Amino acid sequence: MKVILLKDVKKLGKAGETIVVADGYGSNYLIPRGLAVASTEGSQKQLARDNEEEAKRQKQLFEEAKVLAEKLKSINVEFKVKVGKDGRMFGAISPKEIVEELEKQWGIKVDKRKFIDKYPANALGYTRLQIELYKGSEGQVIGTINVHIGEEK
Repeated sequence: MKVILLKDVKKLGKAGETIVVADGYGSNYLIPRGLAVASTEGSQKQLARDNEEEAKRQKQLFEEAKVLAEKLKSINVEFKVKVGKDGRMFGAISPKEIVEELEKQWGIKVDKRKFIDKYPANALGYTRLQIELYKGSEGQVIGTINVHIGEEK
C-alpha cells in the first residue's frame, strides 16, 4: 500500500514522503491515527500544493530574517551593572536578559536559544553576539547584536 506521511514517523520517514507499507499497517495504524493518507491522484496533488505553499512560506521567512539581520547591525543593547573595586563586573548578562532588553528597547523578538555564542556577556564595553535568525532550505541567516555594558554609578 502506498501512503503519504502527514507527520514524521520514527524508522519510517518524514512528513510529505510517499512510501510503501504493508496493507494492514497502513490501513489499521497509520491512516486511522492521522499519520498518513492513502496515496491517490488527489492526495498527490494536495501534497504538491502543500509543498509549494511551504516553499513560499520558507522564502518569506528567509527574506524577513535578512531584513532583521540588517536592522540588528545598527542596534546597541545597553546595560548598566555594578562594578567591583578592581573594575570587574559582578555576574554576567545572559542571553535571556539580552532578549528581554532587546524586546523592551527595540520591540524585536528573537529566541534566546538561537544565540550561537552560548557564553554570557561578562565584560565592560562592547560585546558582539551572533544569533541564528533562520536556517532552512534557502540558507542560513545570522544576525549580530552589539551589547554595551556600562558601569552603574
